[in-house]
Amino acid sequence: MTVLDHRHTAAVPGWLPGATAPRTDPEPLLPDAAPVRVLGTPALEKTDPALLRELYRRLVVGRRYNQQATTLTKQGRLAVYPASTGQEACQITAALALQQQDWLFPSYRDTLAVVSRGVDPLEALTLLRGNAHTGYDPKASRTAPLCTPLATQAPHAVGLAHAARLAGDPTVALAMLGDGGTSEGDFHEALNFAAVLHAPVVFLVQNNGYAISVPLTQQSAAPTLAHKAVGYGMPGRLVDGNDAPAMHAVLTEAVERARSGGGPTLIEALTYRVEAHTNADDATRYRHEEEVAAWREHDPILLMERGMRELGLLDDQLVQDAADEAEALAARMRAEFHADPELDPMSLFAHVYAEPTQQLREQAAQLAAELAAEAEVHH
Repeated sequence: MTVLDHRHTAAVPGWLPGATAPRTDPEPLLPDAAPVRVLGTPALEKTDPALLRELYRRLVVGRRYNQQATTLTKQGRLAVYPASTGQEACQITAALALQQQDWLFPSYRDTLAVVSRGVDPLEALTLLRGNAHTGYDPKASRTAPLCTPLATQAPHAVGLAHAARLAGDPTVALAMLGDGGTSEGDFHEALNFAAVLHAPVVFLVQNNGYAISVPLTQQSAAPTLAHKAVGYGMPGRLVDGNDAPAMHAVLTEAVERARSGGGPTLIEALTYRVEAHTNADDATRYRHEEEVAAWREHDPILLMERGMRELGLLDDQLVQDAADEAEALAARMRAEFHADPELDPMSLFAHVYAEPTQQLREQAAQLAAELAAEAEVHH
């Protein structure tokens, strides 16, 4: 039997002899010709004022969260902190677009999205403090652990979404990645599986211009990262990642499309990492201050303030209330992080394997012996 004699239940692909159906038209899958925007456009007047106020409040609180976490890192209270300063619109809308039963699959830079999902800031930052594998209960918060390896959470999101659909559970998974993550094999495998399985999953790529020090131009020659969706058979969307109402609209549409059986969507949000990659990075070695200054003029909070003032929706009381809430959060973070936690070193071996390996058991026994000896000395 030759390849051409092999027949599947589906139609023969259109490029083979004997095809009974044309290939899928790529036109509906192509991303937006220009990034979707709401702020500064007529669409802003049609946006729910209550939503705009909520987005503004969350942006202000999120910015203060980033600032305080960065300060805690400089004080040695966090081992490392990858700030999402400048990317807050992507972070807060990723959480807002999901319903309670949905799952969020964050990367290491997405702690603000995790906090916006309802996880306590101290718990969300426990991993980056170096105190535990993760600081929160993923099942309780429907939020996967922060993922440090690039893009490995993307296949997990697809698997969970597919399993939920098989079980009749109307759950959507949202996987958050950076532009660097799109250069990893896990990203492409996840997109392929998601499209083939028609899984209810949304991929949000925050294109902040750099994978550490590598600019996007040295990662991909595609017109946009959203164009990568077409090759896998799913729609791609391109959106201004600093435009919070636009982000909310595009994400909400993609999530509900997935929930209603429409399959996966790849969203590229154009944004910018204002701070360095982490506190261990010197961003001045690979980008100019003029570039950073230009993006500061396109800051998500600044854009929201301009748009809301034009509509008369931003008054002094709202500004003060948001600032007060932000400062209260920062004060609580300082108080909680200045208290030294009580840690159990043996917890290192928990939740590694369902059945611990021989090597893991040996390591646990060795550490237990060292701790016992140390306790005996101090006793």
